[in-house]
Amino acid sequence: MERTSQFVGSSLAFLDAVERASRAAPLNRPVLVIGERGTGKELIAERLHHLSSRWSGPLVTMNCAALPETLIEAELFGHEAGSFTGAAKTRQGRFEEADGGTLFLDELATLSSAAQDRLLRAVEYGEVTRIGASKPISVDVRIVAATNEHLPKLVEQGRFRADLLDRLSFEVVTLPPLRAREGDISLLADHFGRRMAVELDWPNWPGFGAEAMERMEKYPWPGNVRELRNVVERAVYRAEDPERAVDKVQFDPFKSPWAPIATSDEAAEAIEAAMAADEVPMASGAAPPPAPMIEIETDDFKSSVADYEAALISTALEKHRFNQRATAEALGLSYDQLRHAMKRLKLNADVG
Repeated sequence: MERTSQFVGSSLAFLDAVERASRAAPLNRPVLVIGERGTGKELIAERLHHLSSRWSGPLVTMNCAALPETLIEAELFGHEAGSFTGAAKTRQGRFEEADGGTLFLDELATLSSAAQDRLLRAVEYGEVTRIGASKPISVDVRIVAATNEHLPKLVEQGRFRADLLDRLSFEVVTLPPLRAREGDISLLADHFGRRMAVELDWPNWPGFGAEAMERMEKYPWPGNVRELRNVVERAVYRAEDPERAVDKVQFDPFKSPWAPIATSDEAAEAIEAAMAADEVPMASGAAPPPAPMIEIETDDFKSSVADYEAALISTALEKHRFNQRATAEALGLSYDQLRHAMKRLKLNADVG
């Protein structure tokens, strides 16, 4: 699990979490890493491994949520040939692969009860038994596990073994969400922006404009650092002038006046209600742009839609004094999308 990512941040909440991980790293004890999605749990697991005496050994990763329940035990502990349908040959499990190193179990809370039982034995006795085998195999593995769940609550609900939690929680490193990391949003935005500018061969990094940075500072970042990186890189590559500060950011890349309506029961009910009221349903979350009243003089559907689009764009252009960037923003489009639509509809693209 080698990555090119690195820790970037200066807030006390973030540095305290990194310091706790660093102090626990040299100890041959299990560590739990808790945090919301995108907070950097994988990076903490890397740090725990590379700062330990096991740094020269393997660092093996397993996402417990990525496999069906029937295969998790075989993936963790291995299997003998013929032990179940599809087991054509003997295979080592992740515990054996991580022997002498670290095993990082991501999404720990998704483990089934049976897998939890076998994991407890492996942690307690340092032994694993392949599926279909009769003799256990000794392994020397340090466990680092991560989750975004509150494990003590899952224990109360009977969804997680209390004795397994006791064994794994020698140290618990809880990573703060990005919204709680004071001063780190601007720091990270500049870091990711510079890297993207280098990737795009920009001669210099002009930074973000004040308005764009203010919007990022106020945004709650439910996807944390991973989401911030996507937003920043998207904003940089969409910027049209590498000499000017990046002044536009889009938090939701799916936002569009033509976003498909979700095929859910609620969407179906909304469509039926709109049809009953003789209305046109809008895509969820999309603000309806100002719609001109036009007469449809043809029964051809495509022609009618094209006429409507042309009238809609023309009205918006006139309203915004033929400023195409302002018009695109008002319609929820990118500048390139508006230009493409104008060319397709044969509207005058020289105005504004």
